[in-house]
Amino acid sequence: MERIIILLNHLNNDMQYFLVKSEPFKYSWDQFEQDGSTFWDGVRNYQARNTLMSMKKGDMVLFYHSNEGLEIVGVAKVIKEHYADPTTDDERWCVVDLKKYKRLKHPISLTQIKNDSLLNTMALVKQSRLSVMPISEDHFHRVIELSNTKI
Repeated sequence: MERIIILLNHLNNDMQYFLVKSEPFKYSWDQFEQDGSTFWDGVRNYQARNTLMSMKKGDMVLFYHSNEGLEIVGVAKVIKEHYADPTTDDERWCVVDLKKYKRLKHPISLTQIKNDSLLNTMALVKQSRLSVMPISEDHFHRVIELSNTKI
């Protein structure tokens, strides 16, 4: 029943799904939880920037710890669509505002992702250098299912 409601919400809202990566020593999920929300800055890759520009208010975002941990640890929501990155004067770059939604009950490791027949096709595996990437609805829900988290 819960999956049906989520699918109906998706049809009604055209919800999209994304994954953002952060090195925990720079900005961790724990810090994000303390802050409650943040603007997602520092993106200096055109493909990742274009992905930021495609994010809409209400879209769901998986939060991945890169370099240390190598795991998806939480879920955020887009609360403000793209605007100029306040950390630079270069007008080519933008940010979005994200709000903490929920910590995953069980983080999903990169090893689990690579070994899962559905998840191993994610951009996280195929284009591992991107810091912001779109993911499919199926990928999002598979991560949630594996993490034993209620959304």
